Amino acid sequence: QVQLVESGGGLVQAGGSLRLSCAASGSIFRIHAMGWYRQAPGKQRELVAAITSGGSTNYADSVKGRFTISRDNAKNTVYLQMNSLKPEDTAVYYCNVDHEQWLHTTAYWGQGTQVTVSS
Repeated sequence: QVQLVESGGGLVQAGGSLRLSCAASGSIFRIHAMGWYRQAPGKQRELVAAITSGGSTNYADSVKGRFTISRDNAKNTVYLQMNSLKPEDTAVYYCNVDHEQWLHTTAYWGQGTQVTVSS
Protein backbone atom coordinates (compact mmCIF):
# COMPACT_ATOMS: atom_id res chain seq x y z
CA GLN A 1 0.00 0.00 0.00
CA VAL A 2 1.04 3.55 -0.76
CA GLN A 3 -0.14 6.55 1.21
CA LEU A 4 -0.18 10.09 -0.13
CA VAL A 5 -0.13 13.11 2.15
CA GLU A 6 -0.85 16.49 0.63
CA SER A 7 -0.13 19.91 2.08
CA GLY A 8 0.04 23.55 1.09
CA GLY A 9 -3.52 24.47 0.23
CA GLY A 10 -5.27 27.50 1.61
CA LEU A 11 -6.87 30.85 0.92
CA VAL A 12 -5.06 33.40 -1.24
CA GLN A 13 -5.96 36.56 -3.07
CA ALA A 14 -6.01 36.69 -6.85
CA GLY A 15 -2.51 37.15 -8.19
CA GLY A 16 -0.97 35.35 -5.25
CA SER A 17 0.95 32.10 -5.06
CA LEU A 18 0.72 28.76 -3.32
CA ARG A 19 2.89 25.67 -3.34
CA LEU A 20 1.34 22.23 -2.96
CA SER A 21 3.30 19.19 -1.85
CA CYS A 22 2.42 15.51 -1.96
CA ALA A 23 4.62 12.93 -0.27
CA ALA A 24 4.26 9.21 -0.95
CA SER A 25 5.07 6.68 1.75
CA GLY A 26 4.53 3.02 2.55
CA SER A 27 5.60 -0.01 0.52
CA ILE A 28 7.06 1.86 -2.43
CA PHE A 29 8.65 -0.10 -5.27
CA ARG A 30 8.56 2.11 -8.33
CA ILE A 31 6.70 5.35 -8.94
CA HIS A 32 6.05 6.32 -12.51
CA ALA A 33 3.98 9.40 -13.34
CA MET A 34 2.93 11.81 -10.62
CA GLY A 35 0.34 14.47 -11.10
CA TRP A 36 -2.18 16.95 -9.77
CA TYR A 37 -5.87 17.04 -10.54
CA ARG A 38 -8.53 19.44 -9.34
CA GLN A 39 -12.27 19.41 -8.91
CA ALA A 40 -14.37 22.51 -8.55
CA PRO A 41 -17.94 22.35 -7.20
CA GLY A 42 -20.31 21.00 -9.81
CA LYS A 43 -17.51 20.13 -12.22
CA GLN A 44 -15.64 17.00 -13.18
CA ARG A 45 -12.17 16.29 -11.90
CA GLU A 46 -9.59 17.52 -14.40
CA LEU A 47 -5.87 17.10 -14.92
CA VAL A 48 -3.85 20.14 -13.92
CA ALA A 49 -0.29 18.92 -14.45
CA ALA A 50 1.67 15.68 -14.63
CA ILE A 51 5.32 14.69 -14.61
CA THR A 52 6.95 11.43 -15.64
CA SER A 53 9.76 9.70 -13.77
CA GLY A 54 12.12 11.16 -16.37
CA GLY A 55 10.93 14.69 -15.79
CA SER A 56 8.71 15.27 -18.82
CA THR A 57 5.77 17.50 -17.97
CA ASN A 58 2.26 18.11 -19.22
CA TYR A 59 -0.06 20.98 -18.29
CA ALA A 60 -3.67 21.91 -18.77
CA ASP A 61 -3.95 24.87 -21.13
CA SER A 62 -5.59 26.93 -18.40
CA VAL A 63 -2.50 26.80 -16.16
CA LYS A 64 0.35 26.90 -18.67
CA GLY A 65 2.81 29.64 -17.83
CA ARG A 66 1.44 30.01 -14.29
CA PHE A 67 1.87 26.59 -12.66
CA THR A 68 5.01 24.47 -12.45
CA ILE A 69 5.11 20.81 -11.48
CA SER A 70 8.27 19.21 -10.15
CA ARG A 71 9.29 16.10 -8.25
CA ASP A 72 11.97 14.87 -5.91
CA ASN A 73 12.43 11.18 -6.62
CA ALA A 74 14.63 10.66 -3.56
CA LYS A 75 11.79 11.91 -1.35
CA ASN A 76 8.94 10.41 -3.44
CA THR A 77 7.39 13.86 -3.43
CA VAL A 78 5.68 15.92 -6.10
CA TYR A 79 5.18 19.67 -5.96
CA LEU A 80 2.91 22.15 -7.69
CA GLN A 81 4.01 25.77 -7.65
CA MET A 82 1.00 27.94 -8.47
CA ASN A 83 1.59 31.57 -9.39
CA SER A 84 -0.71 34.32 -10.64
CA LEU A 85 -3.67 32.50 -9.15
CA LYS A 86 -7.14 33.30 -10.41
CA PRO A 87 -10.56 32.81 -8.78
CA GLU A 88 -11.26 30.11 -11.36
CA ASP A 89 -8.38 28.09 -9.89
CA THR A 90 -10.49 27.55 -6.78
CA ALA A 91 -10.97 23.81 -6.31
CA VAL A 92 -9.96 20.79 -4.30
CA TYR A 93 -6.58 19.66 -5.58
CA TYR A 94 -5.74 15.96 -5.58
CA CYS A 95 -2.37 14.31 -5.91
CA ASN A 96 -2.16 11.21 -8.12
CA VAL A 97 0.65 8.66 -8.32
CA ASP A 98 1.12 5.66 -10.59
CA HIS A 99 2.87 2.99 -8.56
CA GLU A 100 4.29 -0.21 -10.04
CA GLN A 101 4.80 -3.39 -8.07
CA TRP A 102 5.44 -6.81 -9.64
CA LEU A 103 4.65 -5.44 -13.14
CA HIS A 104 1.24 -4.21 -11.97
CA THR A 105 0.56 -0.48 -11.87
CA THR A 106 -1.96 1.04 -9.48
CA ALA A 107 -3.12 4.64 -9.31
CA TYR A 108 -3.23 6.15 -5.84
CA TRP A 109 -4.97 9.37 -4.82
CA GLY A 110 -4.39 11.83 -2.03
CA GLN A 111 -7.17 13.04 0.23
CA GLY A 112 -7.34 16.42 -1.45
CA THR A 113 -6.41 19.91 -0.35
CA GLN A 114 -8.62 22.97 -0.76
CA VAL A 115 -7.33 25.94 -2.72
CA THR A 116 -9.47 29.06 -2.58
CA VAL A 117 -8.62 32.18 -4.57
CA SER A 118 -10.53 35.32 -3.67
CA SER A 119 -11.11 38.13 -6.15
